[in-house]
Amino acid sequence: MKLKGKKQEGSEGSEGAKGKMTLSLALVTLISAFGSSFQYGYNVSVINSPAPYMQDFYNRTYLDRTGAPMDSGFQTLLWSLTVSMFPLGGLFGSLMVWPLVNNCGRKGTLLINNLFSIAAAVLMGTSELAKTFEVIIFSRVIMGIFAGLASNVVPMFLGEMSPKNLRGAIGVVPQLFITIGILVAQILGLNSILGNAKGWPVLLGLTGIPSLIQLLTLPFFPESPRYLLIQKGNEEQARRALQRLRGWEDVDAEIEEMYQEDRSEKEEGQFSVLSLCTFRGLRWQLISIIVMMMGQQLSGVNGVFYYADRIFESAGVDSSSIQYVTVSIGAINVIMTMLAVFIVESLGRRILLLAGFVLCSASCAVLTLALNLQSTVSWMSYLSIACVIVYIIGHAIGPSPIPAVMITEMFLQSSRPAAFMVGGSVHWLSNFTVGLVFLYMEAGLGPYSFLIFCAICVATMLYIFFIVPETKNKTFMEINRIMAKRNKVEIQESKE
Repeated sequence: MKLKGKKQEGSEGSEGAKGKMTLSLALVTLISAFGSSFQYGYNVSVINSPAPYMQDFYNRTYLDRTGAPMDSGFQTLLWSLTVSMFPLGGLFGSLMVWPLVNNCGRKGTLLINNLFSIAAAVLMGTSELAKTFEVIIFSRVIMGIFAGLASNVVPMFLGEMSPKNLRGAIGVVPQLFITIGILVAQILGLNSILGNAKGWPVLLGLTGIPSLIQLLTLPFFPESPRYLLIQKGNEEQARRALQRLRGWEDVDAEIEEMYQEDRSEKEEGQFSVLSLCTFRGLRWQLISIIVMMMGQQLSGVNGVFYYADRIFESAGVDSSSIQYVTVSIGAINVIMTMLAVFIVESLGRRILLLAGFVLCSASCAVLTLALNLQSTVSWMSYLSIACVIVYIIGHAIGPSPIPAVMITEMFLQSSRPAAFMVGGSVHWLSNFTVGLVFLYMEAGLGPYSFLIFCAICVATMLYIFFIVPETKNKTFMEINRIMAKRNKVEIQESKE
């Protein structure tokens, strides 16, 4: 291996690329996360608060057109389409990840993606003036496509740019911005701000602003060095990008590590989703991301958020104050995800995932008990509030942020886009399924539906405990070697 670097920075560079947080790296992280991940979170919760006013608009528009009021069945159908088109769009967006990131690059894909968000924001913001509710439903699909791309491309882009000792912390930042987006949508959606009959079109249209900021600022930052070197074969550009991101000249060690990765992959070439699914050397990595992504969504996080309002209501929280309680839950989510950013490098990925799923499964089990005894034991309603808070803390430190970090880390350059496409599709399909099935589950099983979530959390936790390795502070090649043993395959590495 070519290792230069007598000078101090160089020695830092050659310690397996142990890097520091430079201004350039910090800015590109914040711009990518604010321009893309923030809006994913914002659009997850933006239609919750103004729902009655939007449904009223659907009714009025229908009445103006037909002269007859909308029947309740049709209104329910339209509203469930408005809600569920977002995760469905997310699935379509995930299916576009592989072709886009390979042909346009990571940065290029994020820039193209902004066009979806700006178009959807303009359409949603003007829907009331145009007197058309169909445009809102259509825009939710477009916004979903944006979110599907953003939720996969941002972690990939940032993971490939980060030095190995900061990869976990930087990898959690997109999830942090998703929770900030949810919180901002909850705050702006308060009745006294924009969650009212006049303000809701503005509330929906605001989502275009972060995209516009990203579109104007991201071009000034470098593309992923790994993409430039391994996929484009341009060492000069990759070296310049790395020097700018690391803040020192000597990046030989990292360049050499990328060449090593490239050589070990030359045999396989670029992976498509089909070749990824049939390739024995990546079998356990693929199963692991599918299990983690399903566990993340099927663990009931959307159900808990959905149930939260009614849990607080039954605990005697005044209905006019419930939206403020919901905002405080959003704030807890942000604070705990921020904590994950700071502890993921010291504690590691596995510990956070395991601890998170333990907290989630325990709170689902106790919540089932508390909801059942609520009518007979007066203090049980307070226990159910505590369960919701513990659940959200558990999900925010592990299951929410870590799986996307693990996809970046468990796959090498040639298979990473296909892996994100699979992981993203599983994420959005599971999200869509929970949205579709939860109402029926709740109608049939009542509080016992949380036992199903509890079982899913326990199963995911056991899988992680026995199969998923710790990836903290390891290069992509080192992680690849650990997984190769599990897959019982030899790694091709040319000896120098």
